[in-house]
Amino acid sequence: MQNKRWPAFLLVGFVLAGAWSCEKDMPEEPQTSDLEEFNMLLGNPSNATTQPSNAENYLITLPQYAVSYNRTRGIPNWVSWYLSAEWLGTVDRQDDFRPYPDLPAGWYQVSSADYVGSGFDRGHNCPSADRSLNMTDNSSTFYMINIIPQSPAVNQGPWEKLESYCRKLARQGNELYIVMGNYGLGGTGNNGAANTLSGGKVAVPAITWKVILVLPKGENDLSRINESTRVIAVSMPNQNVAAAQNWGEYRVTVNQIETATGYDIFSNIPPAIQNVLEARKDTGPTE
Repeated sequence: MQNKRWPAFLLVGFVLAGAWSCEKDMPEEPQTSDLEEFNMLLGNPSNATTQPSNAENYLITLPQYAVSYNRTRGIPNWVSWYLSAEWLGTVDRQDDFRPYPDLPAGWYQVSSADYVGSGFDRGHNCPSADRSLNMTDNSSTFYMINIIPQSPAVNQGPWEKLESYCRKLARQGNELYIVMGNYGLGGTGNNGAANTLSGGKVAVPAITWKVILVLPKGENDLSRINESTRVIAVSMPNQNVAAAQNWGEYRVTVNQIETATGYDIFSNIPPAIQNVLEARKDTGPTE
C-alpha cells in the first residue's frame, strides 16, 4: 500500500486542486478498503477473519481502526490503528458510548450499561484523542468493540501519559503504527477485584499491552522499516494501584508480548528485521 489515510477535508482539497490545475499529479483518493487495510499495515497479529464462526477472533475493520473481537469475552483481543498529525484536530470528545450494531446476528452487543457501577473505566483501545479531526472519527472510538474494563489508576495514569506521548510524536512529524491488546483474566477497580462484569458478559483482563512502531513521515512505509526503527512495547497489570506513573517503567520487548499472547505482531515485516526489533527493549525518551 502506498497511500496514507487522508482526512476528509484534505481529500476534498485534492479533488478541487486537480480540477484547477493539470500541471501536477495529485494523490489518488484512497478507497475505504485502503483506509481499513492501512490500520493493519504491519500485519494481522492473530490472523483474525470475518467469518462469524470465528467467534473468539472476529475481524472488524473500520476506517478509523481494525479490531479482533472476542464474542466470548465481550471485549477486543487487540485493536490496531495508524496515527499521524493528519488525524489530530480539535473536535470535542463525543462520549457517545454505544453498542457496535454490525456484529453477527445473535451475538450479544455490549453496552455502556454493562460497565455501570463496576468500578472500572471504559478504557479505550484506539483513544478518542487519536481521532479528533471530525465528529465521525471521534464517535467511532466509542463503539464498545473498542472498549475494555480498565483500572482507573492505570487508565488515567501511565496509560494516558503514553497515549499523550504518542500524539506528541505524531505532531513532531512522525507516523505511528499502534496495536493495543490484553490477555488473562482478573483485575482490580474502584470496587475491588473482578473477573467479569455484568453477570459474565464482559471479561476483565489481567494485563493490557501496547506496541508502537515510530517512523519519520514518508512513503512506502514497510520498505523504510529497518533494524534502527524505534519500537515501544509496554505491558501493564490491570490493577488499581499503578506501581509507577511513568509509563517507561512498564517497557518490555515485543517478544515478551508475543510469548504471552501467541500473536505475531509484525508479521508483514521481513523476518530478519522483525527479529531485531522484537528482541530490543526501548530506552528512548518518555515525554
